[in-house]
Parts: sequence; C-alpha cells; structure tokens
Amino acid sequence: MELRAEAIVCAHRPHGETAAIARLLTAERGLIAVYVAGGRGRQLRPVLIPGNVVEAQVRSRSENQLPFARLELLTSRGPWLTEPLPAAAIGWTCSLTAAALPERHAYPGLFAALSALLAAVCHAPSARGWLPGLLTYEALLLRELGYGGDVVRAQGEDWAAQLAAFDASGARLERYPLAERRGDVMGARAMLRERLARIT
Repeated sequence: MELRAEAIVCAHRPHGETAAIARLLTAERGLIAVYVAGGRGRQLRPVLIPGNVVEAQVRSRSENQLPFARLELLTSRGPWLTEPLPAAAIGWTCSLTAAALPERHAYPGLFAALSALLAAVCHAPSARGWLPGLLTYEALLLRELGYGGDVVRAQGEDWAAQLAAFDASGARLERYPLAERRGDVMGARAMLRERLARIT
C-alpha cells in the first residue's frame, strides 16, 4: 500500500512509549489505521487532534501490515477545542466515523460531507447553523452502511423540534451501526446533547 492523500484525523490512541495509532478518513481508501512514529511527541500531538485535516503519506509492505504514516497538518481544529459546543460536535462526528465505518472501504461522499460539516461547526455563528448538516451526515452514514437513512428533519424551525430530530437520529445510530460498541461513542453524543440543550 502506498498512498499520499488529504485525510481527516478521526481518532488516535497511544502505542508504546512515543508512537500512536491513528484512524484517518480518506476519500480514496476510506478509513485506514496507521502507525505514526513520534505521535505522542510535542510536534505531532497537536497534529493528531480529531477533526484536523492532514496530508498523509502512507506506506506498507503488504496489505496485511499496519501502514506507517507521515503526517503534515493542513487545517487545525485546535482553536475550537476551547469552545464546549464545537468541541463536542467535532468529538462526536469523528468518534462516530471511526467506530462505524469498516476499514479500507472508500466513501468519497462521506469524506466530502464530513469535511463540510467540520468546517460548518467551526465557522457557523451558532449550532443552529450546523445541526441540520450534522443530521444529514448521520443519515448519509446510515445509508452508506446499508441501513437506509432518510434525514430526520425537524417539524418546523423551533429549537425544540431540532433537538427532537437529533434524539430520533441518535436512536437509529445506537440501534444499528453502534449496536455492539455504543458505550464510549454514544457518551460523546450524550455530551453534545447536553450542551445543545443549554441553547435557548
């Protein structure tokens, strides 16, 4: 495997003393797990923030080997991690993507949709601007995985209706793609829901 592509960091975990295993979403290869040497170090730790867009150079000797990756930061979501609501939205969407998608299956539509959603979360003036996009992304993910996926739309423009649509969409995700691993992932969604409820 040899790949050079733009990728979205969806998750990472420590590996050994200094390295990390990262899960990256690419348009061409879908979700891929990669070994990042020095991923826990001072230089690369800010690069591995979920939601960041990186240029990834990925190499492995065989399809069965965990690829090595060199990452270069293109777009940072770091400035929004100090804001509770955008941070929760970024955390949820990236966790969902990393947990639900199978590895090495291309989903170019999901890649484009997640890119647009993350940009909206970071630049819309309020959650009212990006929550419909988040619901659309969840529906697209369900559809791409074969579970159907009509967008759960709010009846009307009021915020209570938007939250009700968010709750209905969450129930479908918990029942289908996250049925066997919902604990930690749905915890990220519960945090987002709690923060959305504070909006009046």
